Amino acid sequence: MNIRRVTFDHPDAVKLNDQVQAEYAVRYGDEGDVTPLDPSMFQPPVGLYLMAYDAQGRPVATGGWRTQDENDEGYSDGDAELKRMYVVEEARGNGLARRILAALEDDARAAGRIRMVLETGNKQPEAIALYASSGYEPCVKFGHYRFHEDSRCFAKLL
Repeated sequence: MNIRRVTFDHPDAVKLNDQVQAEYAVRYGDEGDVTPLDPSMFQPPVGLYLMAYDAQGRPVATGGWRTQDENDEGYSDGDAELKRMYVVEEARGNGLARRILAALEDDARAAGRIRMVLETGNKQPEAIALYASSGYEPCVKFGHYRFHEDSRCFAKLL
């Protein structure tokens, strides 16, 4: 597996983002995650976006982090927010999400961030299991979906 830094608007990132949005729409019966995102949010040193490619060069997994500091959406100074963690169905169960997560944590730590935070939903039990097994703990809700009943927020000190 080859993990590379890409831009959030890279064609492969857009392709997998469209796939994860479609999966969210099916799971939650809505239009997917409408959190406002801009490619500049994932540019070092304020963020990072990673793409994993299989041996044939096909994009199979993504994930990114972006800087967050104290604001009216409930973030705290020093936060790094995990976004768009996704593994295509045929590549699941091979540890890709865990590898991307570790790389993102390392990068955010090196950038001076002190806590990784993420929001997921109760209809994504495999995501919740990954984060719990990686040391994430439930925290006070934050972000775009902080008032949604299905939303679950987690944090881990870096």
